[in-house]
Amino acid sequence: VQLVESGGGLVQTGDSLRLSCGDSARASSAYSMGWFRQVPGKEREFVAAIGWSTGSTYYTDSVKGRFTISRDNNAKNLVYLQMNRLKSEDTAVYYCAATRSNYALTNLDHYDYWGQGTQVTVSA
Repeated sequence: VQLVESGGGLVQTGDSLRLSCGDSARASSAYSMGWFRQVPGKEREFVAAIGWSTGSTYYTDSVKGRFTISRDNNAKNLVYLQMNRLKSEDTAVYYCAATRSNYALTNLDHYDYWGQGTQVTVSA
């Protein structure tokens, strides 16, 4: 599994962005996927996750109602993070991660594969 994120950039408060994460190695197995983010000097934190078998989703409280995680119906291990009404506190490097678990997990220690990250900067 080789995860590659894309879609980050510089936007203004209130704007939207859609992040994408795909497996360039085209693994045969399906994985549950998650998005995490990190700012300098702070720990990496959970943002959203989606289970591969049930499609169940989980979000951290600060993004509920603004962010949506989804899977591509036609491509295995391809997920999106639609981010609406962005705020300056959403500024971070966003990482995609994959886990062999069937479920959407919130603990980063349970993830097996990570992407390199994509920068999202929201200016006031």
